[in-house]
Amino acid sequence: MASAPPIRKGLDAQGLATLLTAELAGQRDDFDRAARGYLESADRYGSSALAERAVLAARYSNDQALLLQATQRWHALAPDNEAPTRLLAGLAMERGDWQASLEQRLTLAARGDQGDLISFAETVIDEQVDLIPLLDTLYRFLDDHPRQSDAIVATALLEAAVGDTRQAERRLAELARTQPELPAVWLVRGRIALEQGRVAAARDAARRGLEAAPDDNRFILMLAQAQLRLGNVDAAEAGLDPLLARHPDAPQLRLALAQLYMEEGYNAPARRLLLPLLESDPAPPAAYILLGAIADEQEEVDNALLYYRQVPPGDGFLEARLRAAQMLIEAGRLLDARDFLNIERLRHPDMRGELVTIEIDLLEEQNLTDAATQLLEREIRRAPEDSQLRFLRSMRRYEKGDLEGMERDLRSILAREPDNAMALNALGYTLVDVTERHQEGLELIQRAHELEPESPAILDSLGWAYHKLNDNERALPYLQEAYAAQPDQEIAAHLAEVLWLLERRQEARRVIAEALERFDERPRIDELLERIPALAP
Repeated sequence: MASAPPIRKGLDAQGLATLLTAELAGQRDDFDRAARGYLESADRYGSSALAERAVLAARYSNDQALLLQATQRWHALAPDNEAPTRLLAGLAMERGDWQASLEQRLTLAARGDQGDLISFAETVIDEQVDLIPLLDTLYRFLDDHPRQSDAIVATALLEAAVGDTRQAERRLAELARTQPELPAVWLVRGRIALEQGRVAAARDAARRGLEAAPDDNRFILMLAQAQLRLGNVDAAEAGLDPLLARHPDAPQLRLALAQLYMEEGYNAPARRLLLPLLESDPAPPAAYILLGAIADEQEEVDNALLYYRQVPPGDGFLEARLRAAQMLIEAGRLLDARDFLNIERLRHPDMRGELVTIEIDLLEEQNLTDAATQLLEREIRRAPEDSQLRFLRSMRRYEKGDLEGMERDLRSILAREPDNAMALNALGYTLVDVTERHQEGLELIQRAHELEPESPAILDSLGWAYHKLNDNERALPYLQEAYAAQPDQEIAAHLAEVLWLLERRQEARRVIAEALERFDERPRIDELLERIPALAP
């Protein structure tokens, strides 16, 4: 074999072995190994089909970096294929790289493919992304592609979001003149008009949109909303009747329309839409919540109570009980509110801890701290192994400065639940932050981090523990990851202080400036500025 001629076409032994290994790995659900095998083969043979197979396998793995690598290779091998470009745009969005996502989408748009630019614009607005750099990119694209309608609409959306509504309207008016058949033009014009309070203009845009797309429910809803704001309730109901007729078995549609009526201050038609839903088996929980809210607003306290208490365990259960109790207190019926919550605890024993917490919070709001404490102690005596109640008591003890009592409660939880990440983190952070037992606290936090590695609260605790141990270089990445995942005034204070101590002064001031603008209440930021006045932006 040593003297055999080299294989110049097809698979050699190594290539065949790699592909077989990848295929068998995929059949055993070892998708990481399968993806790497296909990716190696794609590189070896320059095959976009094998790169695509690597992407399919990588999608089922938990390795986002591998998925990105495979997708980039697929794109390189098939640059004109829409699928890898679209996937790269989605991956960029997932990791918060909005600029890269936009550029991939514009690549698609330039080729005449669907770049989903309008939905992208709506997403970045909702996510409160810095829109100016994205607008600059769109302006450059429009210089080269002045008639690309999706890019025009997306640009107008961003312009309206940054306050340049005149330019947005001019852009859309021109597009409406040249391409009036495009539904997106009228949809965005109508939305902008509603936001500006130009209700008649929104109504007209909705009507034009319905001419272009008679079955588009978004225009039906927009027209109804405009009619309601103009006081034309009968016209709104008449316009919505065909929509209901087309979807007779769509409870979510009735719920959405009822919310629309309620938002515009029309409870009677909302109630008419909701009552038939109660005949369903089971009735949607949201129907009880909305009917309760209508009765609540009309000060029909007992009717509202009947609706709220019928919300079953699941989404909305606790919110309904909280609102019912609040409503009774606002009516001067505190004892009734407490009786109601006690009965609900008997009806729903699995929710006992959450319902006790609601009652304690309400008592505190009424400055009845002693009654709240008595309730908590009584419930813990009834259920001494209830971790939720013990954790609540530990936090109350911390607030009163009773660190020993707090630690006893948390140790009691951990004796029964050694993998309770919340208790591990709470105790570890307390030891790190307000005692000298820094190393002991770090070890507890590290255990919590192993259990929940992506928790922003635990990442913050871990970074702060390393800071307390004078290892700010190690602390920084944890604090940065925590703040990126959960912008919070306490995490911001920790991050700014560590940046300052690492001589990264401008970055520290930027964090403080953002926190001052974002958070109305910021005790940790205020305390930090008292200690380090030079941090003020």
